Amino acid sequence: MPEAKLSLRGVTKSFGDNAVLRGIDMDVAAGEMICLIGASGSGKSTLLRCINQLEPIDDGVVLLDGLDISEPGLDLGPIRRRIGIVFQSYNLFPHMNAVENVLLAPRRVLKEEVGALRVRAEALFERFGLAQHIEKYPDQLSGGQQQRVAVIRALAMRPEIMLFDEITAALDPELVGEVLNVLRQLRGEGMTMLLATHEMGFARELADRVCFMDGGVIVEEGAPEEIFSTPQVARTQAFLRSVLR
Repeated sequence: MPEAKLSLRGVTKSFGDNAVLRGIDMDVAAGEMICLIGASGSGKSTLLRCINQLEPIDDGVVLLDGLDISEPGLDLGPIRRRIGIVFQSYNLFPHMNAVENVLLAPRRVLKEEVGALRVRAEALFERFGLAQHIEKYPDQLSGGQQQRVAVIRALAMRPEIMLFDEITAALDPELVGEVLNVLRQLRGEGMTMLLATHEMGFARELADRVCFMDGGVIVEEGAPEEIFSTPQVARTQAFLRSVLR
């Protein structure tokens, strides 16, 4: 396997007496797409939030290009610029139109010149089929369109890694496909990605690796064909029977 872009060693996280992550070890290579599958409450979302340092870990290390980004007291601003995250709730500002939502963080954080930033934003809207909606407000957009704007907003920060937390979970079934097409594009462009997802067909089609999580641990991981066709662990087999029947 190529040298890891992102590495986790012994990562644990508890909320009170509830141990949500119980010693996660993982390596992610540059350009790799990893899909995290498992029931709700298995630790997938918390794992993504710990990678992005939205949640401080209790023990272990998170390494980005060999740098320990979980070290207490570290300035997290530069880290979060390198690791983008998109949630299932779009979190767009309702009083700003789509492009204003996208421009806000790069202007404030990256201090980019507005003209050049606007050109780059317009290219992103064009790329993801939203050029005609660039001036619309969130309440004028469908759920799928709002989620694509949320992805564009994250990409405008030029991240090296993208984390996606169940980004199709709140969408009507007919809107899921348009968001998954965005992920297909990013996959084709070599973006390093980790996705918590219930979309098993998508995981099987595009993931480089699939990790099945249960009870805060990675129970089994492997190539999609291995996990979906010949899972070795009884818990993985039971989960897949329940979601694929």
